[in-house]
Amino acid sequence: MLISAIVPLLAILTAVHHVIADTPTVSAVGSKFFTSDGNQFYIKGIAYQLVSTDPLIDTDQCKRDAKQMQDLGANVIRVYHVDPTADHKGCMGAFADAGIYLFVDLDDFSSQIEPTTPSWNQTQLSAFSAVLDEFQKYDNTAGVFVGNEVLTTADTSGAAPYVKAAVRDIKAYRDSKNYRKIPIGYSAADVPGLRPMLQNYLACGDNDAERAEFYSLNVYEWCADSSYDVSGYSQLEKNATGLNVPIFISETGCRVPRPRLFTDQAAVFGPDMADTWSGAIVYEWIEEANNYGLINYGPMVNPNISTDALDGYPRSGTPTTISPDYNNLKGQWATLSPTGMKLSAYSASASITPPACPTSTAGGWIVNGNAPLPSVGQRLESAATASGATPTATGTAPKASAPAKGGGTISGGKEVTGMVVGLVGVMLGFVVYL
Repeated sequence: MLISAIVPLLAILTAVHHVIADTPTVSAVGSKFFTSDGNQFYIKGIAYQLVSTDPLIDTDQCKRDAKQMQDLGANVIRVYHVDPTADHKGCMGAFADAGIYLFVDLDDFSSQIEPTTPSWNQTQLSAFSAVLDEFQKYDNTAGVFVGNEVLTTADTSGAAPYVKAAVRDIKAYRDSKNYRKIPIGYSAADVPGLRPMLQNYLACGDNDAERAEFYSLNVYEWCADSSYDVSGYSQLEKNATGLNVPIFISETGCRVPRPRLFTDQAAVFGPDMADTWSGAIVYEWIEEANNYGLINYGPMVNPNISTDALDGYPRSGTPTTISPDYNNLKGQWATLSPTGMKLSAYSASASITPPACPTSTAGGWIVNGNAPLPSVGQRLESAATASGATPTATGTAPKASAPAKGGGTISGGKEVTGMVVGLVGVMLGFVVYL
């Protein structure tokens, strides 16, 4: 009796493990991503945050969405907020089965690094580590972000050392646990006053233990049927050329004017940028009040009656594509398949070196790139940040706050129209880590 009950259970567990374990893993090598079977990896991604706390716990919903994403041509999802205590086997298996990888943010509104009163403390480190503990289990976890748009203006560059300290400590934690070297990086707002200082700062230095393993930008410059030069993408390419770590677009998809054409994808995956950039993540999967969605789950409903809706937008069901945006993106991706190069032919160490660390400038970037980073619980005086003096220890820093950032959406994305950074969305819920 006992044996007959155990055998089917073992078969199920073996099948789940097989689906996930057979997925080639992704690693960062020099300035490119490669899979464990030796192929260069390009990101065709979708921002995916159906609910405020965690979209990766409803296995049936993940299966429906993964199937539709296969039709779209996506191979990556980006998830902003997750619950590290939840069971993610079903969803991660469903996406792995569809050939879809995950880039996940380690922070949430209670643990994020703040731009104007930055801190990096043990509470934050523990919260970040808990997310890594959970998602390192899955071979289709392609990378993790230590922050999303922490720096939103040039005068918030003083927060950069805390972001880099988070990179350092999460890398150290990952390696101390003997986890797979899942790439650790940052998702930046596209702020002209921070280009290219922030990318160079996170990637610079002689100490590899402190350097980010990838860098990404949330870019909303290419609107309508723009062009490589008019949109400013040519300048992005100029800034990124020679960077020693992979770089990609972590949000894109200008929504004004309609329809969304996604013609920027031809530049990202074409000869202009594909040798430097590792792809792009389009914002976003689900239709919300911000009108960025590629699909919906049916007509709007009364949120006071339906428990499966926020602001009237259903959060589960059979995905229905939104025309013509979905097909426009699908059509672009169907024609864009850069082959890249084989890992065996790629020698990063022979030609790529870290950039020079940026120095502080009056009225702009204020961080001396060679200044020591704060340790956990340490605060930097502004003078030390600019001069390179030793940080001042102030004990354990207070827990990061969770300020309101505007309202209307669950997924955390920001739009840049032309060259101006504008807030477009916010997650309504948050999980507090104690």
